[in-house]
Amino acid sequence: MTAMTAQAPPSEDAGLQITDLTIAFGGNTAVDGVSLTAPRHRITGLIGPNGAGKTTTFNACSGLLRPGRGSVHLFGRDVTARGPASRARLGLGRTFQRMELFDSLTVERNVALGLEARLAGSHPLKQLLSPRPDRTAVRAATEESLELCGLGGRRHDPAGALPTGQRRLVDLARVLTGGFDLLLLDEPSSGLDTSETRRFGAIVANVVAERGCGVLLVEHDMSLVMSICEHLYVLDFGRLVFEGSPEGVRGSEAVRAAYLGSEAA
Repeated sequence: MTAMTAQAPPSEDAGLQITDLTIAFGGNTAVDGVSLTAPRHRITGLIGPNGAGKTTTFNACSGLLRPGRGSVHLFGRDVTARGPASRARLGLGRTFQRMELFDSLTVERNVALGLEARLAGSHPLKQLLSPRPDRTAVRAATEESLELCGLGGRRHDPAGALPTGQRRLVDLARVLTGGFDLLLLDEPSSGLDTSETRRFGAIVANVVAERGCGVLLVEHDMSLVMSICEHLYVLDFGRLVFEGSPEGVRGSEAVRAAYLGSEAA
């Protein structure tokens, strides 16, 4: 096993930081003492074979699961006991492997919901009638996200009429509209062909460069991972078996053993 870097104390600059995360379901330990950091200004990859514990770790990061042991800090704040909405208000956004778009709404309306929902929060009146400054902010953020993702020409099309590659971009544009400082992207290349995956990766890298946000990426497409991630964590059977650069992954015996020579090779 590769020696892991010691965790720095939680701080605002650390972005998302989990420490000694342990989650069990019944008698089975899905995640066992995992620690990782996903700072701003960087794309961090979380990879591993099927059943390694990636999704469980992601769900704990976003607040869908509460760990049995360990902590989750977001920009220096302990959010271990907070739910997804509270973490979103602190700057954490997420996409899911299975896209949850409103197919009957236009691309523009789907993208606008990324900020509308965050501004409204749990306030019932703001969900029904938003103040004028909020509407102005939503329009500006929506326009920026549509342009970043190359969707300006499809803004009036129903989201359900788009092919998978463009639907993935709508999903990304929506979370970008929310103005989050840390993004969790869950298998974003699922269903994309090689050219669409390459384009998606270029957009994500451009967003990080322009906005300075951080990204934690769970992904099976190793070509995408190797091309855009600066730092990688590798899970196997719920444990962290490697931490380091993409170059380090290529030469790691632990990673090759985890993947049984398939994807890593």
